[in-house]
Amino acid sequence: MKATLYKLLAPATLAVALVAPLAATAQAQTDGQHPHSVNARERRQERRIHQGVRSGELTRREAGRLQAREAKIRVDEAYARRSGGRFTARERARIQREQNRASRHIYRQKHDGQDRN
Repeated sequence: MKATLYKLLAPATLAVALVAPLAATAQAQTDGQHPHSVNARERRQERRIHQGVRSGELTRREAGRLQAREAKIRVDEAYARRSGGRFTARERARIQREQNRASRHIYRQKHDGQDRN
């Protein structure tokens, strides 16, 4: 009896161990928390700006410009989503280009010679 139980239990345990991480990933993607999503990237870039202000790497003027750029990207994203709530490939590529450009500007401003001190 025990041998039969172990023969059935071992494959079932293995199947659960293999499927559980996939289910968690699928759940995270449906919640809009995909690590490569436009919104997740916006949040990361906003955190970089705030961190730069806190550390003194960014002046208030630099931070204001960078935040204005992020706001423009959010407006462009909202405009693109008006056509049904989803991006087309072309819209996604355009938003990603804007985010790439903004990310480069954040890096450059944080690493230039200016600081609050």
